[in-house]
This record gives sequence, structure tokens and C-alpha cells, in this order.
Amino acid sequence: MIKGMHAMFYTTQAAELRAFFRDKLGLRCFDTGGGWLIFDMPAAELGMHPTDGNPPSGQPDVSFYCDDVVATRAELEGRGVEFTDDIHDEGYGLVTHFAVPGGFAVKLYQPAYASGGE
Repeated sequence: MIKGMHAMFYTTQAAELRAFFRDKLGLRCFDTGGGWLIFDMPAAELGMHPTDGNPPSGQPDVSFYCDDVVATRAELEGRGVEFTDDIHDEGYGLVTHFAVPGGFAVKLYQPAYASGGE
């Protein structure tokens, strides 16, 4: 039976991105050898969203969620994390994005729904 989910970010700056997740986001990880860090994520959800082709069908999306996006953003900014937009309401929750090494941004949101895992 399925035991968990493994997600990945492909990046041109893997070492820097791993250090960012470890040091700036404070995520627990273990080294599988040679500095290859795998992060132990505390909880996960998986949604299936319809698309009209933008983004293309099969396009994955990884985001992080929290209980209080305002407080979490302030804490992360205190660690030097740069946010790329203001917090805004998307209906499913309060959403913002932060920049990571490799030249892309990751979503952080506070869900407006009750998670089934809580």
C-alpha cells in the first residue's frame, strides 16, 4: 500500500536550494550521502485540479501551507526569506509566494478549508 509521497524541485542551484530549505525554512532533513539532503515533511495533501491547458495537463505544483500565513511570513522574513507578492485571498486560502535559489518562487498559503489530516 502507498506509504507516503516524494516530491522534487528541479533546480540549477541544488546545493543552495537544499541549504535554503534547511537553514531559512528550518525543515528537518537527512543526508543520504555526498550532501544529498532529503527533507522529512510533516504532512501532505494531494489535490486534483481541472485545467484548460494552462498550466498543461500533468503539470505538478508543490506548495506549503500553515495555520497563520501572516505570522509565518513574518518569521520567514526574519530569517531572510524574500517574498515576491503580497498576501491575497484566492478563495481556497490566503496565498503568497517566496523566492528560492534557482530563480523560481514557491507558494505559501493558509487554507480556508479544514484539512482531513488534522
